Amino acid sequence: MNKVILLKNRPKGRPSLEDFEFTEEEKPKPKDGEILLKTKYVSVDPYLRGRMRDEKSYIAPFEVGKPLESGIIAEVLESNNKNFHKGDFVNGMLQWKEFQTSNGNGLNKVDGEKAPLKAYLGVLGLTGITAYLGLEKIGKPKKGETLLVSGAAGAVGSVVGQIGKIKGCRVVGIAGSDEKIDRIQEKFGFDAGINYRTTDNMKKAIAAACPDGVDVYFDNVGGEILDAALANMNKYGRVVNCGAISLYNKKETPTGPRVETTLIKKSIMMQGFTVRDFVKDFGPAQNQLAKWMEQDKLSYLETVVEGFENIPQAFIDLFDGKNKGKMIVMV
Repeated sequence: MNKVILLKNRPKGRPSLEDFEFTEEEKPKPKDGEILLKTKYVSVDPYLRGRMRDEKSYIAPFEVGKPLESGIIAEVLESNNKNFHKGDFVNGMLQWKEFQTSNGNGLNKVDGEKAPLKAYLGVLGLTGITAYLGLEKIGKPKKGETLLVSGAAGAVGSVVGQIGKIKGCRVVGIAGSDEKIDRIQEKFGFDAGINYRTTDNMKKAIAAACPDGVDVYFDNVGGEILDAALANMNKYGRVVNCGAISLYNKKETPTGPRVETTLIKKSIMMQGFTVRDFVKDFGPAQNQLAKWMEQDKLSYLETVVEGFENIPQAFIDLFDGKNKGKMIVMV
């Protein structure tokens, strides 16, 4: 039999295990032109929370009673497709199933000899590519500028900060514990850090950590931290809106300060994006990230949870900051 995880309910606020359902179905057999895949590693990411809402977005919402999906590394067990062979490993958006078939569309082969397979879900996968392309295409950091990163100890934020250092920026990170602040400075080379949980006034804290102001703000959290960052932006500053994890579980959209006058007075550009906006640049981005890894300019951390049955809990743990770097489930 084949284990499957379904979306049972659309969460109201923070997701819980009651919103997921485990079921079993018959193990599939590949038809002509198809391959049989065995799930090896599953990526869980905050953006999946948005897909649990029944609303129009840049990607279709999950359907209640249907399997969830995310980035997955899978092994080819059987192949009736000339482009894939038994023993190949592939990366793609796949369903939360132990076994599944595919016609190969949207799958990319990955080489475990060049890098650990898990890395293709993190620093060499959509996580690293998101950090690289968001910063390059929108942030456009220049040598000597100040880059501020929220969610700095997370999978995307930690890569953003390191790229900023490679580009010659002064990099300041915002994270949720002293342990994380130590980590971004000692492991990832950030110049300074702010623990938002122990900071009473984020506006003043950012001003103190960024005495020359903020030229580029890479935002992964939104909310009040974005408000404080905007107050410290320099003339012609750039704000990269990558994520808003502080808002994902809100039952109602909170109202914050109006940003129009700040944007106008300082000629600030603020742009949201999803990594799929730059799909044609994925190859060059991955190649550059791999090159920096080979040159020991890029480090990464992973939190690996074992067991197919633990995928939902690993996802929920993201919202409590229990991950160090990229959260991955090993099946």
